[in-house]
Amino acid sequence: MAVKPRETFGSRMGMLLAMAGSAIGLGNIWRFPYTLGKNGGAAFLLLYVIMLVFICLPVMISEYLIGRRGASNPFRTFDKLAPGSKWRWIGFIAVLASGCILSFYCVVGGWSVKYLVDAVSGSLMSFGGDYADFFGAFISNPWEPLTFTLIFLGITGLIIAFGVRNGIERMSKIMISVLFVIIVLVVIRSLTLPGASAGLRYMFVPDMSKIDANTCVAAMGQAFFSLSIGCGCILTYASYVKKDENIAASAAWISFFDTGFAVIAGLAIIPAVYAIAAMNGVEPDVNAGPGLVFITLPGVFSSMPLGNAAAVLFFLALLLAAITSAISLMEVLAAYIIEELRKSRAMAVIISFVLCGVVGMFCSLSFGPLDGFKLFGLSVFDFFDYITSNIMLPVGGLFLALFAGWRLKRANFIDELTNGGALKMPRWLSLTIYYLVKFVAPIAISVIFLNCILS
Repeated sequence: MAVKPRETFGSRMGMLLAMAGSAIGLGNIWRFPYTLGKNGGAAFLLLYVIMLVFICLPVMISEYLIGRRGASNPFRTFDKLAPGSKWRWIGFIAVLASGCILSFYCVVGGWSVKYLVDAVSGSLMSFGGDYADFFGAFISNPWEPLTFTLIFLGITGLIIAFGVRNGIERMSKIMISVLFVIIVLVVIRSLTLPGASAGLRYMFVPDMSKIDANTCVAAMGQAFFSLSIGCGCILTYASYVKKDENIAASAAWISFFDTGFAVIAGLAIIPAVYAIAAMNGVEPDVNAGPGLVFITLPGVFSSMPLGNAAAVLFFLALLLAAITSAISLMEVLAAYIIEELRKSRAMAVIISFVLCGVVGMFCSLSFGPLDGFKLFGLSVFDFFDYITSNIMLPVGGLFLALFAGWRLKRANFIDELTNGGALKMPRWLSLTIYYLVKFVAPIAISVIFLNCILS
């Protein structure tokens, strides 16, 4: 079957919003607040920003640069840029990482569908009991969470089926705009609660004694996860970007959007948790882990005026954020299947749905019937979360930096970065980016990664 000419994004704003949507997802609203809570608040945030600027942004530029230059799926991109070499398998690992992430990601996406439905119906706020019991009863049920997982995966596949411009770009424009408005409304409500200032201090007044090796690993893993670096999302989206786009500026804007939104998500959650804890005379539970959004927050919403409206808005925002990232993950799989297996886009979506749905089923059931089944001491869900965030993404980012800094010639790197010289970029800036990619990022990733493995 002949492969159709590759699509491109229709506009710069559409491209930026699509890439920002890939970064702005559950990593920001679900994962960032509880990771911040587990790792010392403001100290973690400071370290996160440092990791992003000096490690993740250069790697992101590398992935963007490689993707646009190769103009193919991750596997074929490396084969085109380094013919006959083994670098192609780095692209395959990126495809595999996307599939692994989407497989457990769609489970959490299904949870957001469930909570939105219950918030709209009013049953979430009328529960009246311990929300840990509510959440536990839901995820341990063998069928209900699996059903919502497949619904979420189906919505994602439907968007992908419409293609780059009519599906990904169009829906990203709508969802990111709505998402921003909603989350700002929730932030306003959170910050106007009595006692919210304690949450602000936790987020923005750092205690440097909280920083250790584990905090460094967590900050880097969160930055890679949040920015979708190393799993082929940026590389695949970059393959649809026109040749006159400013790579460095686009990457900087996407990183800025992502970090800003992560902080905004934290402002929507952390101050509210502190405020309600103060009202009830208890210690704030910001260290609740993955259950922060699904256990702690419903209790917060049920204790505040207009809590049901806030719950509906928040879980709608959570769902929209989950979808914008999920479509970038599924597009990596779809692009590979379309170009390497010569399948239509519709068939690629079906295959991706089936593969991720099957693995997602085991991830979902690991909270219920498969609760006792362990992989290296971890549940199936936690296993996929751990190996992707702490191993596959950093390793993928490391090889992206090595390829861009060492396999591509410096002249080719600068040529792509400056759009063949058409973009008037100061030489010191282009060389700084190049040497950050060539030396700083690989060394920093290797040191932090090895420390994680040996500790």
